[in-house]
Amino acid sequence: MTTLPDAPGTGRAVPDPATLPALRRRITAVLMVSQILGGLANATGIALSAVLAAEVSGDQALSGLASASMVAGPALLAMPLAALMTRRGRRPGLVLAYLLGVVGAAVVVTGAVLGSFPLLLLGMAVFGAGSLGNLQARYAAADLAEPERRARAISTVVWATTIGAVLGPNIAAPAGHSVARFGIPTAAGPFVWAAAVFLLSAVIVGVLLRPDPLLTARALDEGGPQTAAARSLRAGVAVVRSSPRARLALVTVALSHTAMVSIMSMTPVALTHHGAGIELIGLVISIHIAGMYAFSPLMGWLSDRLGRLAVIGLAAGLLCCAALLAGTAGASRGQTMAGLFLLGLGWSAGLVSGSALLTDAVPGPARAAVQGLSDLTMNVAAGLGGLTAGLVVARAGYGWLNAAGAALLLPVAGLALLTSRRTPRAEPSATG
Repeated sequence: MTTLPDAPGTGRAVPDPATLPALRRRITAVLMVSQILGGLANATGIALSAVLAAEVSGDQALSGLASASMVAGPALLAMPLAALMTRRGRRPGLVLAYLLGVVGAAVVVTGAVLGSFPLLLLGMAVFGAGSLGNLQARYAAADLAEPERRARAISTVVWATTIGAVLGPNIAAPAGHSVARFGIPTAAGPFVWAAAVFLLSAVIVGVLLRPDPLLTARALDEGGPQTAAARSLRAGVAVVRSSPRARLALVTVALSHTAMVSIMSMTPVALTHHGAGIELIGLVISIHIAGMYAFSPLMGWLSDRLGRLAVIGLAAGLLCCAALLAGTAGASRGQTMAGLFLLGLGWSAGLVSGSALLTDAVPGPARAAVQGLSDLTMNVAAGLGGLTAGLVVARAGYGWLNAAGAALLLPVAGLALLTSRRTPRAEPSATG
């Protein structure tokens, strides 16, 4: 029997094909639990991050640097984490991401106690690695999935984030009050709880995500190249350059994410300009989050049944409609809610179909590297979009920001059209 190298000097038996369905279900269950916990930790910490930044810095204008730091961290760590997964598999990479979330949360709390704003921002950047772990988990779900079910496997894990993302902001207040007696600022309390939840995620993945899905998929792919060179980051970049479908997938994920982040981040500001209170803003963002995650299984099913390109087109259409509704809403709160819901739905369609297409288009050995490149691209693009969004709203207004967000989808639509002409039947790859 062939063996699966799980770590230097050790080996594991490759599962019999007959046991793969049960193995897929178990790995998906572990990933879903880690997604729920990871989403809970991220949402709990992020809920009061801007408030904490304003308190420590003493300047409300600097509060936006909290979210910028949380985007910059994953962007900087995406490729090193991908390199680790390429060499050692998903499990050590995901464990490291969650442990970095623990370290980041500890640094945030330390910065808050000491009143050090630079230390606080450093901690938030490292804390963002936890969200990178959640992003990479969707690809771990696809490693052993059948080609015709990859999108559904990805969407199931993405959907699990809904639970944590909804619960997180609701426990931020009790988390803050629970640490006040220890001399920790109330706004830093959620990071204490987030550290504990990230630690639990790391333990669950480290203990239960066995055998490693990426290494198992490589061992089962007997016909593919198994050399270190075929798994290198350079090989991954070369694959993207040579594959129109991989380029389309990369652009879809990056620009869908950028359009969503740019519009969503400035919607609370636009609502306050029309007299909306915190409760209404919270409701709008909750509806937006529901659009992002709750319907991802539907997007996965559509992507598997209709094809990746069809759902990429749907994503572009939904995001453009969202920008039109939100950008012309003015004081209409119902129209703003509808726009933000469609914004989340379009993001979900783009993320699920783009991630599935990227996995289809890339040979097994190079997948981890290319997937890391995708997460790097989407985080850098979204970071730049978030920073630019404030300038656009300040100079031109919220309506023009939405127009710019819709314009970002033009390259996606153009590439999808070109790719569909080159490959009329863009179905999932038959090679695992």
